[in-house]
Amino acid sequence: MSTQTVRTTDTTQTRDRRWLALVVIAVAQLMSALDATIVNIALPTAQTALGFDDGARAWVVTAYTLPLAGLLLVAGRISDRIGATRALLVGLAGFAVSSAIAGAAMNLEMLIAGRAMQGAFAALMAPAGLALIGMTFTDQTERAKAFGVFGAVASSGAVIGLLIGGALTEVLDWRFCLYVNAPVAIAALIAGRAYLPSMPGRRGQRLDLTSAAMVTSGLVGVTLACTQAVEHGWTSPEVVVPGSAGIALVAGFLFRQTRIADPLLPLEVIANRTRAAAFVATASGVVGSFGMFLMLTYHFQVVLGYSAIEAGLAFVPMTLAVTASAYAIGSKLMNRVSPGMLIVPGLLTAAVGLLLLWHLSPTSGYLTSILPAEILVGIGMGSATTPAFSVAIGGVDRRLMGVASAVANTGPRLGGTLGTAVLNTIAVSATSDAIASGTAPTEAVVHGYATAAACAAGLLVAAAALVAYLFASTRR
Repeated sequence: MSTQTVRTTDTTQTRDRRWLALVVIAVAQLMSALDATIVNIALPTAQTALGFDDGARAWVVTAYTLPLAGLLLVAGRISDRIGATRALLVGLAGFAVSSAIAGAAMNLEMLIAGRAMQGAFAALMAPAGLALIGMTFTDQTERAKAFGVFGAVASSGAVIGLLIGGALTEVLDWRFCLYVNAPVAIAALIAGRAYLPSMPGRRGQRLDLTSAAMVTSGLVGVTLACTQAVEHGWTSPEVVVPGSAGIALVAGFLFRQTRIADPLLPLEVIANRTRAAAFVATASGVVGSFGMFLMLTYHFQVVLGYSAIEAGLAFVPMTLAVTASAYAIGSKLMNRVSPGMLIVPGLLTAAVGLLLLWHLSPTSGYLTSILPAEILVGIGMGSATTPAFSVAIGGVDRRLMGVASAVANTGPRLGGTLGTAVLNTIAVSATSDAIASGTAPTEAVVHGYATAAACAAGLLVAAAALVAYLFASTRR
């Protein structure tokens, strides 16, 4: 066998290992994304089985989102310190164990504890996975395809969670919505040990515990305020106290980063305008998809009378549109045009899709009124998300890859939580005003959905304008 043949074989095997590593990363990202919604459909059954009241039901969801959002930046720095591969493997192992604990819950406290552990380990997986893509795929063409896969998974995970959650709850039992993660995570862990590249950490880095406590508490406070706003209102103490404290802590954290020698979040990561544009896109873009989920999930089940599985299936076209556009952008266009030429039109396309829901009524048909909106939002989100994630960690020093990935993941988490709370408030307010003016209840509810969708469209237009400005300013 010639030297050239051996070299070609080694190159092929290395390339194959990279794509197998991407499968592991994609599975970890998918579990993190879908677990935010997979339990939602199972909650009524779990509530009956464990005997907790309606007020406690929201905490089953919040117990996952709070540590996930709050710990991302710290997890990103830990990933840089111990190595992204080790961080991802630890996250997978912990996610498997915590999923089993939550699934075996004998009471509400055990369920919430298991969900909180899931959120914490998901926070460790998210930045590690994105950082591994950035460090593993150095060829621009391959990197574009890898980010296409990652973007498709990140954008479609919530819908997949609704589908799987509905099917498992109706066919088996609500506990399997949690148990299902354990064997998948274990399989990914075994494959990860075989195929993930060795990425040594930087053990000399000091983890500033004060900064870690400030940013974690701050992000938890902001997230908690957003989740409480839906039930208590924006001016209630349940929202004002944690929200104000959270904002103050995050501001103090950012100030501290300018004063210490080894900051948890080096400001060079977020000061770059190109990366700032990507962070804006990932944070605001998720509002489009979350706005669509929020409005249409209720519309399908409350107005149109769909079952949980039927409601999940109704979102499949949007999922396919996201997946197709994300991969097409990654494999065909990312290396041919500038990121701004993809992200800005993507956000505007999603805005047009949301605007189509402005005229939604109780008699609106799925094929004529809702399906076109889903497809446009899906295409827009897929087109914007893939290049945004790529830009978010592009040009970042390898020693900061984890924390840059954490910032890219924090934006969508906070954007989704805040966007859901704001849009829900708008929908409820518009519904109340319509009922007060004499509109029939069902028509008033749909009017609230449509108003919220229009506001989400306006937000995406504003985000597109800001992203365009930031990209343009870097070329001056």
